[in-house]
Amino acid sequence: MAITRLYKSSGLLSGQLASKLASLQQVNPCITELRTETCFYIESSRPLTSEDLKIVTFALTSPFDPQLFQETQLSAPPGSTVVEIGPRLNFSTAFSSNAVSIFKSAGLSHVSRVEKSTRYLVDVPESSEDFGRIIDALHDRMTECRYRSPIETFDHGFRPEPWFEVDILQNGRKALEDVNSKLGLAFDDWDLDFYTDLFKTKLKRNPTSVECFDLAQSNSEHSRHWFFRGKLVIDGVAEPQTLFDMIIGTQKSSNPNNVIKFADNSSAIQGFKVPTLVPGTTWEPSAFQMTEVERHLIFTAETHNFPTGVAPFSGATTGTGGRLRDIQGCGRGGHYIAGTAGYSVGNLFIPGYNLPWEVPADYPSNLASPLDIIVEASNGASDYGNKFGEPVISGFARTFGMKTGNSRVEWIKPIMFSGGCGTVDAGMIDKKVPERGMQVAKIGGPVYRIGVGGGSASSVAVQGTQSADLDFGAVQRGDAEMEQKLNRVVRGCTELGSRNPILSIHDQGAGGNGNVLKELVEPAGAVIFFEKFDLGDPSISVLELWGAEYQENDAILCDESSVALIQQIATREKCPVNFVGTVTGSGRIVLSQEKVPDVAKHLEGRDDGKHPVDLDLEFVLGKMPQKTFASNRLPEERHPLELGKISVLEALERVLRLPSVGSKRYLTSKVDRCVTGLVAQQQCVGPLHTPLADVAVTAISHFSTSGIATSIGEQPIKGLVDIKPGARMTVIEAISNLVFAKISSLKDVKCSGNWMWAAKLDGEGAKLFDACSAMCDLMSDLGIAIDGGKDSLSMAARVGSEVVKSPGTLVVSCYAPCPDVRKVVTPDLKGPTLRKTTYLVYVDLSHGKSRLGGTALAQVYNQLGSEVPDVEDPQEVVRAFETTQKLIAEDKVLAGHDVSDGGLLTCLLEMAFAGMAGIDIKIVHKGNQVLDVLFSEEVGWILEVEDLETTLKTFASNSVPAFTVGKTTNLGLREKITIEVAGQQVLHESVFRLMRTWEETSAQLEKRQSNVSCAEEEFLGLETRKVPIAKLTFDPDCWVPKQTTVRVAVIREEGINGDREMAAACIQAGFETWDVTVTDLLNGQVTLDRFRGVIFPGGFSYADVLGSAKGWAASLLFHPDLSKQLDGFRRSTDTFSLGVCNGCQLMSLLGWVGSDSIQNDPQVLLEHNKSERFECRWSSVKIESSKAIMLRGMEESVMGVWIAHGEGKFTFKEKILDKMAAQKCVALKYVDDDGTPTEKYPMNPNGSKARGVQC
Repeated sequence: MAITRLYKSSGLLSGQLASKLASLQQVNPCITELRTETCFYIESSRPLTSEDLKIVTFALTSPFDPQLFQETQLSAPPGSTVVEIGPRLNFSTAFSSNAVSIFKSAGLSHVSRVEKSTRYLVDVPESSEDFGRIIDALHDRMTECRYRSPIETFDHGFRPEPWFEVDILQNGRKALEDVNSKLGLAFDDWDLDFYTDLFKTKLKRNPTSVECFDLAQSNSEHSRHWFFRGKLVIDGVAEPQTLFDMIIGTQKSSNPNNVIKFADNSSAIQGFKVPTLVPGTTWEPSAFQMTEVERHLIFTAETHNFPTGVAPFSGATTGTGGRLRDIQGCGRGGHYIAGTAGYSVGNLFIPGYNLPWEVPADYPSNLASPLDIIVEASNGASDYGNKFGEPVISGFARTFGMKTGNSRVEWIKPIMFSGGCGTVDAGMIDKKVPERGMQVAKIGGPVYRIGVGGGSASSVAVQGTQSADLDFGAVQRGDAEMEQKLNRVVRGCTELGSRNPILSIHDQGAGGNGNVLKELVEPAGAVIFFEKFDLGDPSISVLELWGAEYQENDAILCDESSVALIQQIATREKCPVNFVGTVTGSGRIVLSQEKVPDVAKHLEGRDDGKHPVDLDLEFVLGKMPQKTFASNRLPEERHPLELGKISVLEALERVLRLPSVGSKRYLTSKVDRCVTGLVAQQQCVGPLHTPLADVAVTAISHFSTSGIATSIGEQPIKGLVDIKPGARMTVIEAISNLVFAKISSLKDVKCSGNWMWAAKLDGEGAKLFDACSAMCDLMSDLGIAIDGGKDSLSMAARVGSEVVKSPGTLVVSCYAPCPDVRKVVTPDLKGPTLRKTTYLVYVDLSHGKSRLGGTALAQVYNQLGSEVPDVEDPQEVVRAFETTQKLIAEDKVLAGHDVSDGGLLTCLLEMAFAGMAGIDIKIVHKGNQVLDVLFSEEVGWILEVEDLETTLKTFASNSVPAFTVGKTTNLGLREKITIEVAGQQVLHESVFRLMRTWEETSAQLEKRQSNVSCAEEEFLGLETRKVPIAKLTFDPDCWVPKQTTVRVAVIREEGINGDREMAAACIQAGFETWDVTVTDLLNGQVTLDRFRGVIFPGGFSYADVLGSAKGWAASLLFHPDLSKQLDGFRRSTDTFSLGVCNGCQLMSLLGWVGSDSIQNDPQVLLEHNKSERFECRWSSVKIESSKAIMLRGMEESVMGVWIAHGEGKFTFKEKILDKMAAQKCVALKYVDDDGTPTEKYPMNPNGSKARGVQC
C-alpha cells in the first residue's frame, strides 16, 4: 500500500484558530501567533496518477482556492516547533469512511483509507518546560494523538492474541478470576461462581476466552438489567416484587393501548390510520404513491453515560445512533421521526464567568470535565442528528455538584440521555419466531476494533477502578452517514408492506455480535461464520469480531428466498449487507472459523469441531437465575434552608444563571429542529424563537394532522432531600409539560422510565426501590403507565481516594396520541402582540404550601433544604389536567407554562421573555414568605387567557384551584415586569434586563462552541430586538394545486435527508414525483430526459466530510455520461431545477448557479457559516423580484422560514455579484426585524450579503 501526503494551507477556520490560540495563551502567554495547515494521508493500492490527483484536488480543496501541495508549507524556525495532531490510528475514522466513499464514487476505487491531521507552528521550542501542556491544549487525548513524524503506513503492527481455553476443569474459579482480570470482564462474585459451576458441573468443559468475554458483555448489568429483575432485600426484609414487577403493575390502571411494551428496542401505542407517501418500488427508481396505512406510535429512550464521560463527542454520537437503531428495531422495522436529548453534568467552572455556588474541587483525569462534556456531548448528539436527518425537539440540561454531609455528590460520571419517537406499521408489530433455515444477516458498516468491552465497562460499580486503556477501548465512534444508509435499507424493506423481507430485527449495541445474534436467534440457535463478515481491519481477532460494539449495525432474519431482494435494496442505498449465518434449530449459538462455510453439516448435526463460541442458549439466556441484592436505608441529615436577608432581585440574579433554569439557546440553535417536515412543535417559541416549549409534537404523515406528543420530567435534586417526593415530582413535571398539547386521553399516556443510579453502593439500592415505589403508586393514581425504559446503575466515579456518586436520577418521558397537532399551547404571551388585554391564571395545586427543598434557589446558595415540594392530591392533578385540556380544545388558552425549575417567578418571567411582553403580577392568595412564594417549585401551571370569567368558572366547576395572578401589559423588551406579593412590590425591572441575565450563561457556553464574535453579537444584540414584521403580498389559501403529468425527479445521494419532505411538497404542488438516487443514474436505470424538473434536496451528502456537496458533485462530474446528461438537461428550454441546502451547493459546484456562459467553473459557492457551526433558525426573509419561477406572485412578501445548514454563506467570484443582481438572480434576502436586508447575526444566520436564494 502506498501513502500519499498532500498539504493544504490554513488548517482551521478563523474562529477555531482564535480559540486554539487562546487555549495556548492560557499555558504560555508569550505565544502570540499560531499558523496551521492540513495534511491528508491517502492510502491506495497503487500510486496516484496525475489524473487521480485532479479528482483528489477537486475533492479536497475549494474551487476558489484549488491548491494542494506535495510538501509541507510550514517550517519551524529556531525557537519554534511544528506539532502535528491527528486521529488515533487504531481504527479508521468516520471521516475516512466517507472520504473513501467519495473517491470510489468518483472512480478512485484503489483508495482504501484517508485520514486528516492538523499541523501547528508554535513559537515555543520543544525543550520548553510547558511544552507538554501545550500538546495537551492542542488535542483531545481520547480521540487524537501527536504524530512525531509523518505517517508511513496505517498498519499499526497490532496482532491480537488468538482465542484460548480457560482451564476451569483443572483450576476451577481461579482460572476464571485470572481471565476476569486479564480481559477486564467485571465479573462479580455471583458471576464467577455461576459460570464456574455452569462449565465445570453442567457443561463439563472449559469455556473459551471468547465465550467468557461474550458472557461478560451480553450478560452484564448494562445488558441484562439484573438489579431491576433481581430479588431485593431492603433493611433485611425480602420484597415481594422486583422493581420490574412493580413497573409492569402500572399498566393495570391505564388504558390498554400498548401494541408493544417492555420490548428490548422500543414500545408502541395505538396510533392512527393516515395517508402515507411511499415509493412504488424500493429497489429501483419509481414514482411516489399515496397509500392509507395504520401507523402506531413508538417511543424509546436510553442513556450513554460512560462513553460520554470518557470521550464526550463520540460517546454522544453513538448514544444517539444506538437509540435511533432502537426505533429501527421495533417490530419488523420502525420509522424514526424526532429525538429528544438531555445532559446532566457537574459544576461547569466556565473560565472568566463566576457562578458563586460552584465550589472548586478535584476532577479525575480519566473522565472529561463537566464543561467539556456539556459542550462536546451536545455537539456530538446534535452533529449526529443533523447528519442523519433526525430533528431534536425537546430535552433538558442540568448541572450539580455539592458536598452533602461528609460526601460529595456530583455528576462526575455524566448523564447523556437520548429519546426518540417514531412509528411502526400495524402489520409489522410482531417479530417472527426464528425457524430452521432462516438466514442471519448483518446490515451496516464493517467490523472495527471499536467499543470492545463497553457492556462490562459501563457496568463497573465505580468508574475509575479499571485502567484508562480499558476505558478507552470501550468507547465507540459514530458514523451518521452509515446509519442513514442502514436506515434506508430497513425502510426500503418495511415500505414493501406485506412483502417486507425482514422477519425479525435487533439493533447491535452493548455486547456486539455476541449479544445481538444470540437475542435474534433465541431459542432456535444458529451457526455464524467468521469468514462472512466484512472486516474494516484485517487484523480483527475472533474475540473482537464477536464482542466489539462497532456502530451502525442491525441484525435481521430473513428467508433464503429474500436474500437477493435485500441485497438489491442495500446495493441501491450503498449499504453493506453480510449474510453471516443460518438458523439451525439446535438451540446453540456457534461461531465457526471454517474457511469454507458448510451450513449443511450444522443443520444436519454433523459438526464436531472446536469453535471459539459454542453456547447453549438455554443456559446463558433462557434459564439464568435471579440475583439477590441487599440494601439498607441509611439515616440522612436534613438542614433547613438558611438564606438570611436577601432581596428577590439578588436571589433572581443567581437563579436565572443556573444552567437548569437559564436559556438553553446554546443547545437549540446548533441542532436541526425542522428536518423531516413533520415537526409541529419544537423547543423554541415566540418572536425570538426562545427555547421554552414544554411539550414536543410531531405529525406522523405529511398529509395528516394526527401525531405524537411527548414531554420529559426529571427532578433529581429534590430526590437528594427526600427520594419519594423527588420521584413523584419527576412524574408531575412530565405531566404538567404534556398538558399543553391536546391528547386523546390522560389514560392513553404511556411513559419510558430511565434510571441513572449508583444502585450498588451503600444505601442507594434502597433509595432506588423507594423512588420506584413512589413513582408506580402515583402513576397508578393518575391512570398513566410505564411501558419501557432502561437503567444505568453504575453512576459513581472515583476521584482520588473518594467515591463521588452522581445524584440518583429518574427521567420520565411521556408520550401520547395527539389527534390534532395544531392544538398546542406554547409559553409565549400573546396578548400584547394581538393588542388584547389578557389575564394570567395560576392553576395552583400546592394546597397553600411553598416548600423550597431541592429547588433552584436552594442550589444557588449551595444548600439542599429539608422539605421538598410534593403532590398533595393526585386526583386533583387529574382534574386540573383534564380541565386544561378542555380549554385548549376550545381554543380558550393563548399561552401556558408549568411551574418547575426556578419556581413561580421564573415561570412568569419566561412567559414574558418568550412573548417580549410586560406583565403586572399581584399574588394575594398565598400567605407564605415572599421568597417561598416566588421560588418554590410546587405543582401547578400558568395560563394566559382572554376570557377570565369563563376560565375561572370552568376550573371551579371541576374543583380545581385556579387564581388570577396578573395581566399582560405592553409589547417590547423595554416594558416592565412588576411583581407584588401580598400587596408589597418586590420586583420592578424591564423585560430586557432580566432576559439578558437569563441568557447570560447560555451566551458564555455559546462562546465555547462557535465563533466568539457571533456569540457576542447575538447576546449584545438582544437589546435592540423587536417583534419581526411579517407581510404577505399573496393569499396562501386561494390556490388549490391540480394534479399534473409534469414529472419531477427528487435526486438523492447517500447522506441526503431532506428528500421525503421535498417529495411531499412536490406531491402537494401537483407533480408526479419520483424517487431517484445517484446510483440509479450511474447504473442507467433511469435517465434525466424523462423529467421536466430535477430537485436536489438537502442533507449531508457523504457527511460533508470534504465540504458541503463535494462528494455528491464528484460522483456526477467525473462520470462523463452522467455529466453529459446533466449538461443536456440544464440547456433544455423546458426544464427547471431546484437545489436546497446541500442541493444548492451541488448546483453551485456543477456551475448551474451564476453566469450561463461559464461551464464547469463555479462562480458561486456556499462557505461555512460566519458562526463556524451548524445553524438552525427561524429567519425572516424578503422575497425579491427574480427569475425564480416558484416565487412568482410572492414578491415583496416578508415572512419567517426555517433555515438549517452548516455552509450557507454565499460567496462570489469577482464581478459576478453585480451581474447576478442585474439579471435578477437574487430571489430572497435575509432581513432584520424591520424587514430591511441585513448581515447582522443571527437575523442573517450565515454572513451572506443578505442573500438566501440565488438563481
